[in-house]
Amino acid sequence: MKDRKFSIAKRLRSFKFALEGLKTVLREEHNARIHFGIAFFVIVFGLILHINVQEWLFLVIAIGFVIASEIINSAIEHIADFIHPDKNDKIKIIKDISASAVLIASIIALVVGLLIFLPKII
Repeated sequence: MKDRKFSIAKRLRSFKFALEGLKTVLREEHNARIHFGIAFFVIVFGLILHINVQEWLFLVIAIGFVIASEIINSAIEHIADFIHPDKNDKIKIIKDISASAVLIASIIALVVGLLIFLPKII
């Protein structure tokens, strides 16, 4: 890597690239849209139930964990499809393992949500 000087303009451009990636994920990945939709409703539910700062902290971390996992999973799937566009047993294993990370993150987020919201609605 070349020794380049720090540039605010280049840093701002990197945010533009990240936002382009986020737009691509939302446009192309159905599960990502589902996760964002659920996150929206969880946030609304938290506002309605007036959860405390500690509960918000856990919810934000759980939501971020799920969405970040989904984005990484999507990137891995795109790389795998680029490397080997045809069906391939080894690529399938890679994609399945990557998807399992999203599943685990989602289960953890569900448990966090249940621990926060169930006592308030029961």
